[in-house]
Amino acid sequence: MELLINQVLAGIATGAIYACMALAIVMIFQAIDHLNFAQGEMAMFATFIAWQLMQWGVPYWWAFLLTLIISFVAGVIIERLLFKPLAKAPVLTNVAGFIALFAIINSVAGLIWDFTIKQFPTPFGSSPFLGSQLISTHQAGMIGVTVVLLIALFLFFRFTRIGLAMRAAAAMPESARLVGINTGWMVALGWGMASAIGAIAGILIAPVVFLEPNMMGGVLIYGFAAAVLGGLTSPLGAVLGGFLVGVFENLVGTYIPGVGNELKLPIALALIVTVLVVKPTGLMGHTVVKRV
Repeated sequence: MELLINQVLAGIATGAIYACMALAIVMIFQAIDHLNFAQGEMAMFATFIAWQLMQWGVPYWWAFLLTLIISFVAGVIIERLLFKPLAKAPVLTNVAGFIALFAIINSVAGLIWDFTIKQFPTPFGSSPFLGSQLISTHQAGMIGVTVVLLIALFLFFRFTRIGLAMRAAAAMPESARLVGINTGWMVALGWGMASAIGAIAGILIAPVVFLEPNMMGGVLIYGFAAAVLGGLTSPLGAVLGGFLVGVFENLVGTYIPGVGNELKLPIALALIVTVLVVKPTGLMGHTVVKRV
């Protein structure tokens, strides 16, 4: 029983990271109807920025905050310079843009910081949380930061004018334009927020997977699995999917013989295919009907 509780709690901790990544994916998908294949690389680059700031002597939480601001601005710039001109381009053109962005960010990160593995600090420590061997302080910190983030996002989208405008622009862009909402800038703000959320995921997972240019490859796949499971049209579903995928991954790796770390990614891919076949809209998604 203790092993089961330990694996569930560890799954919730890693699921918090998948939830952040899935939420970032869903935010951009709702804004432009495309999946951002470079989301993981954007998060990785942001994590390197945080690491570099700390190497220059900036305290952890100041580096954390500055990285979020830089990531937000970078997300807005990427949308304005690269994807705004592609707004009415064919789907494959957008996919090529995302793949190019992926390759550019990965190569630039390797050029600047090289491809050697680096240790990333954690402000929470790695000792047992409250004296319990079931979960570490870093894992508890990951869960705590994610919960605070989700509450802040809920309040932002529910009670602020900009948040309501972003929701309207994503759900009914034509109607939003008619009431004076600048939907183009709402999309850019969505990109900025998604970039900042991805940065949080990268910074929190870096002490676990270590810092290097390819660190977010597996996390991105799990994020996609979480987004598909919860529903690409539902931010709440993406969060729920992230926690479910985290717990599912840990339990499968623990209780199914022969499934090690090497087979966890194929299981995530199999989960994506299964959900797409059985329930394409995901657990909390809805079918989008467009008049043509």
